[in-house]
Amino acid sequence: MFCAIYKSTRKQDAYLYLADKDEFANVPEALLTMLGEPVHVMDLELSPTLRLAQENVLEVMRNLQERGWFLQLPRQEYRLPSQ
Repeated sequence: MFCAIYKSTRKQDAYLYLADKDEFANVPEALLTMLGEPVHVMDLELSPTLRLAQENVLEVMRNLQERGWFLQLPRQEYRLPSQ
């Protein structure tokens, strides 16, 4: 499955995956406003055997099929308080 990946100009380490390159019609306007002007960084061919660094590829593929986009946000680092 093809996808195009865009980085956010307003939210560091946020990436928007689209099922169709430059097709933002299905992405909510509020989300596009929050992300700022999207910058295309790469195209990728997804498959169930592909490993993504931060996301479950099956979840990404499901979102792309169902709504045409997937949003990857930066992971929060949690630290336990020292005892």
